Amino acid sequence: MSKSKSEYETASADRALYAGLIRLHVLHHAVEGPIFGLGMIEELGRHGYRISPGSLYPLLQGLEKKGYLRSSEQRKGKSLRRMYRATPLGRKALTASKSKVRELFHELIEGD
Repeated sequence: MSKSKSEYETASADRALYAGLIRLHVLHHAVEGPIFGLGMIEELGRHGYRISPGSLYPLLQGLEKKGYLRSSEQRKGKSLRRMYRATPLGRKALTASKSKVRELFHELIEGD
C-alpha cells in the first residue's frame, strides 16, 4: 500500500521538526565521548528516530563544518572508521541549548 501525498508531506514536516533534536542528541553523545555514524544510527534508533546513513553523514559533516565536531579516521581491524568528537565550541553550544530545551520541556510537558 503506497502513501498518499499528505502522508509524505506529514512525514517530511515531522523530519524537519526532529532535525534539531537529532543534532542535539548527536552533539550530546559527542560531548560524552567519541562517536561514529553507525553507532549513532543505532543510538538514535533506540530513541525512536529512524535515520539513514544518507541523512546522518551529511548531518555529521555539517556539524563539523560549523565547528561543533572534529573528526579523525581510526583503524579498527581492517576497516577505517571516522570518529567524531565535540569541540570546545560544540560543548559551549550544547550547554547553551540545554537551557532552551529545559524551557521548552517545561512549556510542553509541565504546562503553562
